[in-house]
Amino acid sequence: MATVKMYTTLVCPYCVRAKTLLKQRGVEQIDEIRVDLDPAEREAMMSRTGRRTVPQIFIGDTHVGGCDDLVALDQQGGLLPLLQAAV
Repeated sequence: MATVKMYTTLVCPYCVRAKTLLKQRGVEQIDEIRVDLDPAEREAMMSRTGRRTVPQIFIGDTHVGGCDDLVALDQQGGLLPLLQAAV
């Protein structure tokens, strides 16, 4: 299973939804980076993704995007292959 990294904040319903979907797809470990605790991590996230919102989700080296992007990828059948390929 691929490494999953997610930039999050404590109070973020989209973060919770994304984590729930990933767990339903077999992801046991999510490397969570709390940008509300570390402004430097927020800056790193914004420079890496060009986005300000959380969650920002990476599967392996692939930037999936936010929660809506993750759900769309799953609905198109692309999430499981990405999780299995990016080991």
